Amino acid sequence: MDNPHRLLFLAPGHFHAALTVRTPHPRVADELVVYAPDDAERRDFLALVRRFPHPWRVDVVTTADPLATLIAERRGDVVVVAGRNAGKARAIRRLHEAGFHVLADKPWLVRAEDLADIRASLAGPPWVAEIMTGRHDLAARALARLVGSGDVFGGFRAATPALELDSVHHLAKRVDGVPLRRPWWFFDVGVQGSGVVDIPTHLVDRAQWLAGEDTPPELVGARLWPTRVPLDAFRAITGESEIAPSLRAVVEGDALVYACNAELDFRVGRVAVRARCGWEVETPPGGGDASSLVARGERADVRLSQGPRTGHRRRLVVEPRGAPEPCARALRATVAAWQGEWPGVTVVDAADGAYEIAIPARLDGGHETHFAHVLDAFVQTIDREETLGGMGGHSGPAHLQTNRHSGPAHLHTHRTLAKYALLARAVSATLPA
Repeated sequence: MDNPHRLLFLAPGHFHAALTVRTPHPRVADELVVYAPDDAERRDFLALVRRFPHPWRVDVVTTADPLATLIAERRGDVVVVAGRNAGKARAIRRLHEAGFHVLADKPWLVRAEDLADIRASLAGPPWVAEIMTGRHDLAARALARLVGSGDVFGGFRAATPALELDSVHHLAKRVDGVPLRRPWWFFDVGVQGSGVVDIPTHLVDRAQWLAGEDTPPELVGARLWPTRVPLDAFRAITGESEIAPSLRAVVEGDALVYACNAELDFRVGRVAVRARCGWEVETPPGGGDASSLVARGERADVRLSQGPRTGHRRRLVVEPRGAPEPCARALRATVAAWQGEWPGVTVVDAADGAYEIAIPARLDGGHETHFAHVLDAFVQTIDREETLGGMGGHSGPAHLQTNRHSGPAHLHTHRTLAKYALLARAVSATLPA
């Protein structure tokens, strides 16, 4: 393992590609190779990478066919894919079949038919994994441990839903302190994917994590609705003066009708789940994206939220059901046991007999830092598997654990395929009549 891994970036059209190298990695070469046409998306990627403190050496290969050129030149072993979602599943499959490890941003699926390519990419080595940051968030990890505690949570109760996830995102936002420019195709559901496959990829993953990863989720219902984006806002967000031909059919008056909001009802075993995501145009002053997760247990409800009601800070709260004393004792004992790993995490009294888990800011650098953790986990997986026996030593990505906190490694393939099978059904259920 003396040679570092070299990262190749395939047509990076989403800022998540750049965030994977926000900080250096000891097992990643300082030279990055970018395969892309000379367009605004490539320029935005390079500008973001150059703002990072680490002096990356970036070699740019200008090509009209980035995928074919990357495969032909073979200048590295790990390909980062974060851009247009249409065709992504097929591109991942081609890279996988050509022998590259692939770390790809979500969602992999835009059409239900993409599921066949996803299944093929996960059928054996080399390793293919998602850029999924949620399981590296400390508050989310603490929530998962509380939900897994019989003394604190007591198991999911028979509520509908027993697990409820809600998130609100904003089309105009800032990344690394700078206004984000989104490509025009972000608003084309034929390229980006509709609301049922974008943010729900994260929400379903979270539900699997909390409710039971070994049980395939079953779709109960799905609905999709639009956000009206004023054309002036579209131009400001994208930097485009004209409306692309593929978007003209969804322009109504002075706004673009963007089918980006969704609600999915599904079950993971006996746990009823509702996942809802919405998009607004402008970020409110002093605010940002908002989210809420409520897990309803026999002994207590556990709630993780961030938004206007929390002053836009993350709050993890345990709400006992019935007599609070037994739950409080169990909660304090549970959190005390975390001190070796998470020093300074404490239990404090909150309103209405609830308890808040106070997490020092120094323990978690925030969402943008989690992408480096994802890359680190992926690199560790590659190195570990190659040490254990190389590309032919194991039966396939059933051995892949893309996150050290995600549970048994053999669940990766099962979980990912089950998630995208659910999303494929949701896509089919929300197709226009």
